[in-house]
This record gives sequence, C-alpha cells and structure tokens, in this order.
Amino acid sequence: MKKFLIFIPVLVFGQEFYPIEPMHTIRYWGIFVDKLEYREKERSLHLETNSFYGGDYHKLWFNLEAGKGLRRGGWEFERADVLFGKAISSFFDLRIGGGYAGKEDEGRAKFVVDLVGLAPYWLETELNLNLTHKGELYGKLKAEYDLLLTQKLVLQPKVEILASAKTIEPLEIGKGIGKTGVSVRLRYEIKREIAPYVGFSWERNYGKTKELKGKAEESTFLVGLKVWF
Repeated sequence: MKKFLIFIPVLVFGQEFYPIEPMHTIRYWGIFVDKLEYREKERSLHLETNSFYGGDYHKLWFNLEAGKGLRRGGWEFERADVLFGKAISSFFDLRIGGGYAGKEDEGRAKFVVDLVGLAPYWLETELNLNLTHKGELYGKLKAEYDLLLTQKLVLQPKVEILASAKTIEPLEIGKGIGKTGVSVRLRYEIKREIAPYVGFSWERNYGKTKELKGKAEESTFLVGLKVWF
C-alpha cells in the first residue's frame, strides 16, 4: 500500500511551516597522501596516507605508514590499519579496527584503537594504541600544528612519543619510552590539493629501543609532496 505524505501548514509567529521528509545520509570518500618524502640520511622513501569512506558521523578508514630503503630491503610497515570511526564530539573521532606492523616477512597483526582530533588552539593530535596478537601493548602520541606564514606557505612542526609495555624485537621497540621525535616541514601550496615541501627530522632512541636500532639518535633532511583528492 502506498503511503502519502500529507502537508499541513502550521502557523507559528505569523509564518507557515510545512513538514518535510528527512534527507538521506550522504556518503563520500577521500584520499590524503600526507607524506611522500625522500629522507636524505637514510636514503629511503617514506609514505604516509589516510583514506576514508562514509558519512559525517561514521567512516571506514585505511591508514598506511611505511618506509623502504632505496639501496636495499623491502617495505617496512609502521602501520597498515583498517578502522571503523565514529565522531564522539565536534572535534574528535574514535576509531577501532585491526592492522599490521613490521617488515613484509615478519611482523605483528594487531588490534588498534585510535583517538584523533583537534585539541585547543587547532592542534592536530592522535593517540594510537596497539595490542599485537602476541599480547604486546604499545602506543604513539602525535601532535602537529599548521602555522600559516602566508596564504600559500605553511610551516608544520610535529612531535611524537613512542612507548611500549614490553620489548617487541620484530618492531624494534623497547620497553618504556622507546623514542621521541621532532620534525618540521615547510610546504608551499601550489593549490590546496598539491603542496611540495622540505624539512628536517630528529629522533632520539632510549633504552632497549636504542640497542635494537643500533643508534641513539638520528637526524635527516627531507623533501616530499603532500597531495589529496
């Protein structure tokens, strides 16, 4: 049986209002290549992408961070995660799912919880927690900020802290605070979707992480491209 919507005008404060049918949820997608960069000291290529599909309140995310030495070796994944995200406030999303970290031939499957959003003063933050299939818990805290020098020139400082509840040798992560990092990138937005950049990165390893990586600290110049569509 067909249903008919009957429009009944309602007079409120001298104006007529008509009931309307609710709009359908609009779903859309996006691919953000936040970093496609060459790191001079390591002579390596680093890739960081975030892709999504969904609506305003619920999205399916695919997050990838990986690196590859140009002289030898295969890809090593810092993260390759598939997450379901839900907006829990106007500025923060909670994302839950699974993923993989480590080298192509050895690594860890993991359960992932992500809290991502804008802190006060437009500080972009991410708290990433991972529980591997071996029962190892580790996490990373990131914070970055876009400082507009001009309408096209943007300076982006970033800090990272990596910590783990136990040593994870395949991922070269030691127990406790394993690594801190600071980087800065200066990008020029040819247009909002295309922005080449140059930058500098510095990392400091601690405890068992320093032993596994074989170095206490590392700094490098980098050049890259940020694109989205």
